[in-house]
Amino acid sequence: MGEVSVRFLGSGDAFGSGGRFQTCFYVQSGTTQMLVDCGASSLVAMRRFGVDPSLIDIVLISHLHGDHFGGIPFFVMDANYLTHRTRPLTIAGPPGLEARVYEAMEILYPDSSRMDLKFDIEFVELPQEAATSISRLVVTPYSVVHPSGAPSYALRISLEDKIFAYSGDTEWTDALIPVSRGADLFVCDCTSFEKGGGIHLDYQTLMDHRSKLECEKLMVTHMNEDMLHRIGGLDVEGADDGKVVIL
Repeated sequence: MGEVSVRFLGSGDAFGSGGRFQTCFYVQSGTTQMLVDCGASSLVAMRRFGVDPSLIDIVLISHLHGDHFGGIPFFVMDANYLTHRTRPLTIAGPPGLEARVYEAMEILYPDSSRMDLKFDIEFVELPQEAATSISRLVVTPYSVVHPSGAPSYALRISLEDKIFAYSGDTEWTDALIPVSRGADLFVCDCTSFEKGGGIHLDYQTLMDHRSKLECEKLMVTHMNEDMLHRIGGLDVEGADDGKVVIL
């Protein structure tokens, strides 16, 4: 089977900590090119790192916060007016995804949700803990703990013979155990260093549960300024904008 590459187009939090782009991972194999999350800055990140938006077939969304799905309106408008896309696009994520995308489009660019698209968009709502086939990949979402006005998911993605797992944004939850089990790469929210509550994971809590995460490789993402300053001295690898991991 072919190799799978994961490129971090955006590894930042909602606030641009460290000057990083918001969450967006470019996952590519010989047969599939997709984005996992598409934060508001994602189109800029794609231009920065030389990724052609017109080649993206699938966008998978973990949850409906702007730093994870807010780039879709810009992606769609770019596809229609600048790159003149004709190939279909699949956007998959939690229930309520389609409505939230079109609401965001209307807020940002009134009447844009009714523009005459030159390509088809298929929205796929992913049911919790059900394996859903989309083209050549299979994605299984697990509900996590992160209020977003809709279900928030961790995603387990099977592509070629590889497994890429992603926590989305979440507090610690045992749902991360089956998500990460046997994954070639598990990318996990690690917003802060110290325990302190909130709706994100911290490094101390993650390390308390590290032995339960039976993945081949663990990387952390979505780090705040303090965590970014500490990451070089910690026992875990941090994501960075532009970094590529081959599975």
